Amino acid sequence: MKTIKCDICVIGGGAGGLAFAAGAVQMGASVVLVEKHKMGGDCLNYGCVPSKAMIAAGQLAHDMRHANTFGLPATAVRADLQKVHKHIANVIAAIAPHDSVERFEELGCQVIKASGSFLDRKTLLAGTKTVRAKYFVIATGSHPFIPPMEGVKETPYFTNETIFSHQEDIKHLIVIGGGPIGLELAQSHLRLGAEVSVIERGSLLTHEDSELVPYLTKKLESEGMAIHQMCSITRLSGNGGKVQVEVSQQPAEERKTITGSHLLIATGRVPQLAGLQLDKAKIDYTRSGIVVDDKLRTSRKRIYAIGDCSGAAQFTHVAGYHAGIAIRNILFSMRAKASLHNLPLVTYCDPELASLGLSEREAREKYGDSVKTLSFDYDENDRAQATHNTQGRIKVFLHKNKILGVAIVGSHAGEMLAPWIIAREAGLKIGQMAGAIFPYPTLSEINKRVAGQAFTEMLFSKRMRVFIRTLLAFRTYI
Repeated sequence: MKTIKCDICVIGGGAGGLAFAAGAVQMGASVVLVEKHKMGGDCLNYGCVPSKAMIAAGQLAHDMRHANTFGLPATAVRADLQKVHKHIANVIAAIAPHDSVERFEELGCQVIKASGSFLDRKTLLAGTKTVRAKYFVIATGSHPFIPPMEGVKETPYFTNETIFSHQEDIKHLIVIGGGPIGLELAQSHLRLGAEVSVIERGSLLTHEDSELVPYLTKKLESEGMAIHQMCSITRLSGNGGKVQVEVSQQPAEERKTITGSHLLIATGRVPQLAGLQLDKAKIDYTRSGIVVDDKLRTSRKRIYAIGDCSGAAQFTHVAGYHAGIAIRNILFSMRAKASLHNLPLVTYCDPELASLGLSEREAREKYGDSVKTLSFDYDENDRAQATHNTQGRIKVFLHKNKILGVAIVGSHAGEMLAPWIIAREAGLKIGQMAGAIFPYPTLSEINKRVAGQAFTEMLFSKRMRVFIRTLLAFRTYI
């Protein structure tokens, strides 16, 4: 059996693993990249990229149906799913070369297309080869979590990893799970012509601001989505073309059956650790993921874990951030620490929901009544009026003019979050956001307007009016 020696062995060719491997090899390290399935991982093949491509198709179909809002003829649209999936495949194909084996081999990585399992803390078995490395970086990602529901093994269902390969029409899609993945795919299929029912055991998007979530809920229901909250699944059944989900709805424990043609289970994700043989390397792990310290080191200090498999927040941008932390620590011995205090979150429905930093509840728990909440509505913005995107609101939470957190619901909320990310990272105060010049007319002006409200009470107070009148009284006419 051939043994390969290298500086760093990366296990997993998803977002985190590829970001690390590309950076490390271009800085001079010898890198072996082990990937058992598709390069690009979940994000490129089953997650971010295909879902956003489908969202774009659904958005266009929705806009065509409502073109009369702009004085144009409305068009009744029911999508051809085969053609929509061709569009999705084309988007993936356009991005895939950047994540391909060929590109990484050109960069200087040795890519092994095989599963990896530890033989000991210094050696990995990858197919017919063994890899001995000075450092290992585990970046194996996560996979869909399927709850132990009665009938689930006998009932056909999709996950986000399989639904994009289905190209036949879906008459009525039942979605179990009211989180970002479930709602994004639910609204996309709704707008592409399917009936959609969403079942959630609690409330939708519990991590988001409770005042802003209803903006999205009302929009989804207005488009025809049936939303069943506070429901526990009692039984699944069905076969090709007919699926039944029996639920018990709180608080009265009302029992009902929801019938559809297809089922999507979107109940979260769990770390992908199977087959790694972590015990042989004496690497500590739990059901939540591989145990790491704030430098992303495992119980073996020369073995790192990044992204979803480390039990961190499961987002592509977190995996990319982790890759940068690991590069600094492994290559430069910088003792860089990972911190998600400034983590942006976005749900890409229409309207989008975005948040950053502390929620209003978290801010008040920490700072009490000294927290100041600013808010501004989209309908007071001229660009929002011009584009008929007036349903939305931004909220900013302050403590002594320090920006604690931001929550936005509305058109392009994810893009709107960008200046707040920089402001918090740089430790800027709210006055610096209020004093910046934003282009007119743009939605980004909403950020400036809400920041300006931090000073409205002082500037437009009775005391200020008296002060200004007194100053002007002593000035002469020209």
